Amino acid sequence: MSFVSIQFLLFLPIVFLLYWFVFKPTKMQNIFIVLSSYVFYGWWDWRFLLLMAFTSICCYASGRAIEKFEGRNKLQRAITAVNVIVNLAILGVFKYYNFFVGNLDVLLSSMGFALDWPTANIILPVGISFYTFQAIGYSVDVYKKKIAASHDIIDFFAFISFFPQLVAGPIERASDMLPQFARARKFDYASAVDGSRQMLWGMFKKVVIADNCAPYINTTWNNIDTTSSFNLMVVGFLFSFQVYCDFSGYCDIAVGCAKLFGFKLRANFNYPYFSRNIPEFWRRWHITLLAWFREYVYFPLGGSRCSKLRCCFNTIFVFVLSGLWHGPDWSFVLYGCAHGLMCSFYVLTGIKTKYDHNVGWKRVLPSVKELLMMLGTFTFVTLARVMFRAQSLGEAWYYYKHVFSWSVFDPRGGVVGLKVIPLCIMLLVIEWIKRDNSHVLELNGHGLMRHQWARWTLYLVIVMAIVLMQAPQQDFIYFQF
Repeated sequence: MSFVSIQFLLFLPIVFLLYWFVFKPTKMQNIFIVLSSYVFYGWWDWRFLLLMAFTSICCYASGRAIEKFEGRNKLQRAITAVNVIVNLAILGVFKYYNFFVGNLDVLLSSMGFALDWPTANIILPVGISFYTFQAIGYSVDVYKKKIAASHDIIDFFAFISFFPQLVAGPIERASDMLPQFARARKFDYASAVDGSRQMLWGMFKKVVIADNCAPYINTTWNNIDTTSSFNLMVVGFLFSFQVYCDFSGYCDIAVGCAKLFGFKLRANFNYPYFSRNIPEFWRRWHITLLAWFREYVYFPLGGSRCSKLRCCFNTIFVFVLSGLWHGPDWSFVLYGCAHGLMCSFYVLTGIKTKYDHNVGWKRVLPSVKELLMMLGTFTFVTLARVMFRAQSLGEAWYYYKHVFSWSVFDPRGGVVGLKVIPLCIMLLVIEWIKRDNSHVLELNGHGLMRHQWARWTLYLVIVMAIVLMQAPQQDFIYFQF
């Protein structure tokens, strides 16, 4: 079930009313969350529910087993390892089987071994990368004694399947979420209003900006060999806005929806296109994914508490894995490698990547230096992200080769996306103004917004924009990851 569907618009108020007015005891609310989440997820394909339930059972059982064998470190380590391997194997079969079989077959064939292993027509379960990582994080945290094993299977199933963040994150830590399921929840009107505003803004970004960018991008990309290099660059920038508005829009809806039910999810974006360098960009973009890799891969490898060369290796390794997490293709691997190399450059040179929040950021406008740094970072991110959109490395290479050709400043046949470019600029202006807030529609009651009529006028304008400016609906991009 998609957040931007009629089904969800009917599903959400029904679940909200039953949750607060019928299933009032905490235990009943948690049971209802599990049932509602399974309905939400099973709307795509009920068979995927069996997979998610199996992951939940394995991780719950491993947590209890680790607790039971307290003091027997080798056995605890074995239990954790088996559970992690089982979950990664499931993810590997559904997401990476064809990729690894195909590449292994090519490698062996080049050595004279023609195995010709069969590929399979496997449907990728929606959100499997997200809830698998969340489940693995729980198991590792229990083993490391960062959190006690959950004794309530309903709470645990709710933690894995919680529908607002189930299919595209944020990726939550058990230490943050399980206590929220265990404690009693009371309806908070202010939090629910704020959540509704955040959902509205997320819907605006998805429907009005991301979905309206998509037709220009798709049409141009399907005719990439006849498009001027100028328009190829324009389409690259539009794709950056599409990905951002699509994914951050989803996360705004997810975080806002969770607030309706008394839960607090972690922020996944923090105005990333105002980043002044690549390391800062990754502190602001898909925050929970990089936090997961940092905690469960980067730190165990040694993190930054080692030589600079080793630190660079750890950084590149993590980014290559994060690229592969996005998809089973060499283009994603190279995407991760490009960002890893860039972050390693800052490690080797010692160039400052963190800034005092009160310096520069508080100015009405960025300085010329800061603006150039933001533009440079955004351009690098845009060019690297071409590998997300390209169907192959050859197609990505064609893009790079032609975007820097002699005709780069020659907008033959007009400029692509003239109708949506003002929307993208408007988004940046609004986000710069609201950059100190957790989301754009976090209204502090100052100025004009202290008046109820002004707030409702703003809501009405946004709703009308969503209704009147709808483009052909696109699936959320991160559903495929």
